[in-house]
Amino acid sequence: MTNINRPTCPHCNSRLLKWLPPEQTNWGESVMFVCFNDECSYFVRGWDWMMSKYQVKASYRYRLDPRTGESGPLAVWSPSALRERIFTPISEDDLREGNGQP
Repeated sequence: MTNINRPTCPHCNSRLLKWLPPEQTNWGESVMFVCFNDECSYFVRGWDWMMSKYQVKASYRYRLDPRTGESGPLAVWSPSALRERIFTPISEDDLREGNGQP
């Protein structure tokens, strides 16, 4: 990881994306950083590991909590799972150009 402002995945060096956990989790409303690179070795190996250990078709993505520095797996059931919670803040340029929502 390069730094907390622009963290990278230790498994593939991809930039981590800001992700909002569902409200029902004990993480609260804090933004997490998650690796959504489908070619990341952590994610790719996870499918076989989860099948061999738990007999489930699932994998996991690398997750980092920027508040605590804690990292670990984020379970997913498909490559597209949880992508709808990727957090992309609206920039002032987007608002000026009419691309964002007020």
